[in-house]
Amino acid sequence: MQQSTKSFISGIIGGVLSASLVVGGVFYFSSGEGIVPESIQQSVSVDVSTQTTQVVEDVSPAVVGVINLQTVQTSSGLGIFGNLTPQQGSTELQEAGSGSGVIYKKDGDTAYIVTNQHVIDSAEKIEVVMTNGDRYVAELVGSDVINDLAVLKMSAEAVDVVAELGDSDSVQVGEPVIAIGNPLGLDFYGSVTSGIISGKERTLETDNGAGEISVLQTDAAINPGNSGGALLNIQGQVIGINSAKISSEYAEGIAFAIPINTAKAVIAQLESNGKVEYPVLGVTLQSLESIPLEYRNATLKLPADVQDGVLVIEAQGDYPAAQAGIASGDVITEFNGSSITTVVELRRELLKLKVGDSVEVTYYRDGVANTVSVNLTKAQ
Repeated sequence: MQQSTKSFISGIIGGVLSASLVVGGVFYFSSGEGIVPESIQQSVSVDVSTQTTQVVEDVSPAVVGVINLQTVQTSSGLGIFGNLTPQQGSTELQEAGSGSGVIYKKDGDTAYIVTNQHVIDSAEKIEVVMTNGDRYVAELVGSDVINDLAVLKMSAEAVDVVAELGDSDSVQVGEPVIAIGNPLGLDFYGSVTSGIISGKERTLETDNGAGEISVLQTDAAINPGNSGGALLNIQGQVIGINSAKISSEYAEGIAFAIPINTAKAVIAQLESNGKVEYPVLGVTLQSLESIPLEYRNATLKLPADVQDGVLVIEAQGDYPAAQAGIASGDVITEFNGSSITTVVELRRELLKLKVGDSVEVTYYRDGVANTVSVNLTKAQ
């Protein structure tokens, strides 16, 4: 098969080459009467530079590889049955996984990198790989399992480019985006894919059991190893941290990124405290849209114009919501001045606040609207 294929290709190439002859930079074409000079020599120059290529050139140096190193037991020697015996070996640090990261800040001699928490999970040592292949040891500043984010720091001596963080709230569905990262490991370092924003405020269940997070959806190709890389708008600003994709024979081109506005709030706390302290309400909630209409009308007794909100399934007695008077069966429609239609929306608004803040909450009980002030605390 290989031989016939080679012969076939050779035949095509040979046919093309025999149809023309280049002499002194001028094309001559064969004809039945002999060689005839081309009447007009044409030179075509194509400029392939675009805004996309410029963004890639400008931002790529700020997207790095992140290596997770962990101790493994090496084996040496054979047991009496010819099997390897680990106890005769030794331990050494080996690569347990790799991903991507984005250099977002330089402060004096220190550079800061944001990546996914799952990229550096359980790492005993972390290395950052620059575009030229040089490796530097990085230190974990802090990580947040809930939003799957982590901040690293390293020497800024090799850092020349810092990515600009954009505004994910202003992103529009259909807007073109560019993803940069290291899919399937460092062999494909700095790979670039492009697409559009396919959806905003999607809800994604995390693999680590931390619950749901709000994400941007894109059809730009994102694969294992892209995690922690940059999702850029056409201005070259980071609007998301690439995080996950749907891998299924029934789905194609469905990938997700953590909105950069969410990341900014998490990054600030990780830099300051090494962790994120999330304020809590102490309630179990369900989006009103998922509740049968018959139940809404018969039990909740909501006014006809109240179609959106979240139902309080349970309010724990020792937490802020219950202490402010919110109870099971109430329907929250406004939180901190924003209308609430889903549980994800309320959670997103809550994450904008900090422990100790006071927030106004509007809810309906027996068809009557009530507004209370809730003093947020941390989880007990």
